[in-house]
Amino acid sequence: MAMASVSVPGAQAGKISSGISGTGLSSPRSGGSVRVISGDGLVNSLKVGLSGLVVRDKVFLKDVRWRGRASRMWSGVPQSKRLVAHTRAMGSNGTGQKPYTAVMIVPTGTGATIGGFAGDSLPVARAMSSVVDCLITHPNVLNGAMLYWPMAQTLYVEGYALDRFAEGAWGLQPVHQNRVGLVLDMGIEEELIQRHLQVADATRATLGLPVLEYTITDAPLQVEKWLDPSTGTSTGRLGRPDSLMRAVDTLVKGARVDAVAVVGRFPDDSINDLVDYRQGQGVDVLAGVEAVISHMVVREFGIPCAHAPALSPLPLDASISPRSAAEEIGYTFLPCVLAGLSKAPQFVERGHRGGSGTLWAEDVDCVVVPANACGGEGTLALCRKSGRKPLLIAVEENETVLDDTPEKMGLENVIRVANYWEALGVIAAHKAGVDPRALRRNGVHHLHRIETPIHAADSLGSLKKLEQAPLAMTGVC
Repeated sequence: MAMASVSVPGAQAGKISSGISGTGLSSPRSGGSVRVISGDGLVNSLKVGLSGLVVRDKVFLKDVRWRGRASRMWSGVPQSKRLVAHTRAMGSNGTGQKPYTAVMIVPTGTGATIGGFAGDSLPVARAMSSVVDCLITHPNVLNGAMLYWPMAQTLYVEGYALDRFAEGAWGLQPVHQNRVGLVLDMGIEEELIQRHLQVADATRATLGLPVLEYTITDAPLQVEKWLDPSTGTSTGRLGRPDSLMRAVDTLVKGARVDAVAVVGRFPDDSINDLVDYRQGQGVDVLAGVEAVISHMVVREFGIPCAHAPALSPLPLDASISPRSAAEEIGYTFLPCVLAGLSKAPQFVERGHRGGSGTLWAEDVDCVVVPANACGGEGTLALCRKSGRKPLLIAVEENETVLDDTPEKMGLENVIRVANYWEALGVIAAHKAGVDPRALRRNGVHHLHRIETPIHAADSLGSLKKLEQAPLAMTGVC
C-alpha cells in the first residue's frame, strides 16, 4: 500500500511538533494510510477519512482531506471523528513487529530489597517503561506515598486483577480517564479525614484528576495486620469487610465511579516496631493487609482499586533511609493512589468484547521478578501457560523473605541476571529480536540435533547390532 509522509517545516529531523495540518497533503491515488514518525521511532498509521490531534508521543492528524479514492471500510465515517491510531497498526518501530509488553512484579509485603519500601522500585519502572512499548505493573511498584511519576505507556494494575490477567481470564483495556471514588474508614479521626479530603481536592484542582465523590463507611473497618510466622511475609484482615463492601457499592451505584481508592485506619505501631522499616530494612508490615483490602474490592466489583493507609504522623527522625523517606513528607499516602487509579486500565472478561488495544496474557513478552519470588499466582500462570511462553527475567539482587526460585518452581525460558541494570539490557536485546545470550562471552553453543522418529529408530537399530557383534569387530581388545 502506498504511503503519504508528513514533514513539519523547521522541525528537528524526526521530530513532530504541534499544529500539523493536513492542508495540501497529497494522497496516494488509491487512498491508503498516512505514516508519521516521531523522535523515538514511534509509528502510527491512520486510515483515510480520519482526523486527529498531536499529543505527546502519540501522533494524530487534523483536518486531513484526501483527494484520492477513500477505502470502502471508512465509507460513512464522518471527517470530524477523531481516533487514536494504536501502535499495533505498524508496530513500535514501523517494521511490522508487535509491540513489546513487559510485566514487572515485586510481590507486596515480602521485604524486597528493591520495592519493599516507599515506592523505591519506581526508578526501575521508569527505566523499564522507556525500553518497552508497554509496561504492566502494580501499585506496590508505582506508589510512592506523596510521590509518583506519570508514564504514558505503563498500566497500573491491582494485584488480584494482575493474577486474573495472567491466567487469561481478564484483559486490560487502556482508558483516557477513570471516574474515581474515595472510601474513608469511619475509624479515622476527624482531623485525618480532613487531611485526606484536602488531598483529594488538591489532586482535582492542581492535577485535574476526576475524583468525583467520597463516602465514609458505616462502621470502623477494624484493620488488623501481622507477619505470617511460616513465610515472614506481612498479611492481615478486616474485622468489618461488609462495611467496606457497602461503601464501595454506594459509590459504584450512586456516583457511577470507574475506580475506587480506599483509606483504612491502621493501628499505630510503636516506634520500636518501625525502626527497621524506617531504616530501609525488614518487611513492610502494612503492605500485606493493604493487598487484602484491594483484592476484596476488585474481586467483588471488577473495577480498579488501590489502598492508602491512614496513620498518625511519626516523630521526626533525621536518619530515615531514602528508601522509606517518601512516607515521611506528608500527612497521607493518598496522592499516588489517586493518580494511578485515574488512568488504570479497566478489566474485560474473556469472551466479552473489549475495545481496540485490549491486552491479554498472550501479548506478554517478558516477566521481571525477584529471583527468589517466582511462586506468585501471576508469575506461575504466565510462565506455565501452554504455547509460547514469555521470557522470565529473575533478578538476583532484589532479595525477598521468600525462597521460590525458578528452579524450584520448575519454570522454563528463564534468564538470571545480577541486577536491574542487566535486566534492562536483556529486555532491550529481546525486544530487538536478539538472543540475549548472544551478548555474553561463550553464550552461544553448538546446535543440538533433534532426531526425527525414523532417524531415531535407525540409530537404535545400529546400536543393537553393534552390541551383538563379536568383540574383535568392535575394535575392543
